Amino acid sequence: MHLKEFFKRLQMNNEKKKPKARAIAEAVDSLSLGISMVVAVAMGVGLGYLFRALTGVHWTFFIGVFIGIAAAILNVYKAYSKQYKEYEALAKEKRYAIKKQLDEEDEDYGEKNY
Repeated sequence: MHLKEFFKRLQMNNEKKKPKARAIAEAVDSLSLGISMVVAVAMGVGLGYLFRALTGVHWTFFIGVFIGIAAAILNVYKAYSKQYKEYEALAKEKRYAIKKQLDEEDEDYGEKNY
């Protein structure tokens, strides 16, 4: 009876040690992409407004807007690159290699004698 209680407590302690904030951190990371896009465009608009105020030429405002949009696109590209690298690392793990083995076995479409 004591052994069952020991393992039950051990399991409870292991559950407490699991990082519960991991899901929250992943959600915040995804959310930060959207926020960084909005901030990049807003900073570009601010920069364009500053250009227009300094030069007095109205089309310089659009230079800032385009810089902000370019920065937002660059943020999306960087996030995509990061996720793709993580996907490639995950695909190389041995526990996911079974799919490749199954695909190789299915390629033999020769005559079957049952």
